[in-house]
Amino acid sequence: MEDGTLKSLGYCGDTDGDYDVLQWDTREDCEVRQILDRVADKWSLLVIALLDRRSLRFTELRRMIDGVSQRMLTRTLRHLERDGLVSRTVHPTVPPRVDYELTSLGVTLHSTIRALVTWTETHQNEIAAARTAYDARVRAEEQAAEAAAAERAEIAHNALAGIH
Repeated sequence: MEDGTLKSLGYCGDTDGDYDVLQWDTREDCEVRQILDRVADKWSLLVIALLDRRSLRFTELRRMIDGVSQRMLTRTLRHLERDGLVSRTVHPTVPPRVDYELTSLGVTLHSTIRALVTWTETHQNEIAAARTAYDARVRAEEQAAEAAAAERAEIAHNALAGIH
């Protein structure tokens, strides 16, 4: 195989060890960035989490996900279905009943999401403390900058007053 030749369409190289995260946007035929954008958005994460235990109807999902519009939930479900993470089953009833459930691929993603949630729960206090410290530091820097600007203005005012 020639240097620079991809093994197959969509092959992104070895993601172990020394992979270069900056190549996600530049590697030809690699959809890593697009897939991450899709599965890591807040609506997709919630849908995947909710479908972990059982299949749900569209109306159940919409009721359970606070703030999602019908349009956004429809788009999210279509994208997840297209990516092979969610399956859609239409039952021939009146009115039609549509159920959504995770595919086996979606189940594997859910375990990754669960690990992320567990990490977040474990470290939430550290993150809250870091945010508080950051906010205090930024406030102190802004106050110091304002005090320095006021001092410069005072000096300029006094200098101009002394000239007249």
